[in-house]
Amino acid sequence: MHSNKYTLIFTAVLTIILGFFVSTADSSLKDMREKNIEADIRKNILSSLGFKETLESPWTNERVEEIFSESIIGFVVDSAGSVIDGKNPKDINPDKDFKEFPIYKRVSGEQVEGYSIPISGKGLWGTMYGYFSIEPDGATAKGITFYSHIETPGLGAEVDKPWFQNNFPGKKFVDPNGKLIGIQAMKGGVDETSPEAYHQVDGISGATMTTNGLNSFLYEGLKNYDPYLSKIRSSLSL
Repeated sequence: MHSNKYTLIFTAVLTIILGFFVSTADSSLKDMREKNIEADIRKNILSSLGFKETLESPWTNERVEEIFSESIIGFVVDSAGSVIDGKNPKDINPDKDFKEFPIYKRVSGEQVEGYSIPISGKGLWGTMYGYFSIEPDGATAKGITFYSHIETPGLGAEVDKPWFQNNFPGKKFVDPNGKLIGIQAMKGGVDETSPEAYHQVDGISGATMTTNGLNSFLYEGLKNYDPYLSKIRSSLSL
């Protein structure tokens, strides 16, 4: 019969060994989770900028990394619209770095094919997170995606459906004088005969709070980047 001392020692050693394996497994899973989250965010950036996943070339994490490294340049701008040298978008904490804004540029050789910015704000039930992309002119929507929200299925959750997102490409978010006005999702749909239709998209029926929230935080997000985008528009008009 083993003594109490032996039992205590055996239990302690077993606990330490099991704790080691649990800790190692948790660390490995944490690394995997972080890689999957980063890959998902990159998928949304790519999607907002017009990249499409195909059956012939599915978006594995490795494929996403390959496309991203070949075609996307990430950088950070300040509230005056100047690029901050040496800053990586991954280093920006939106809860602390209030005057530093990450942006992603799609390139093909020397040719700029668009920009993508993170957007977020309150819907009906919680915060919505996504990316809004901009044509090289710095004035026209190229695309929009959402990767996280808790909106109502069949109502506010329609923000991540193609029928809604496909309304945005080609819409202007500045007026003819270059003033930021945002893009407005309209209750009841856009009146195409209206002179304001150029910056309006069809809203989501029965999801007024979600739609109003999107209109608001999209405008606020664009306002952060407008100094930088204004410089693009000015350079193209010279």
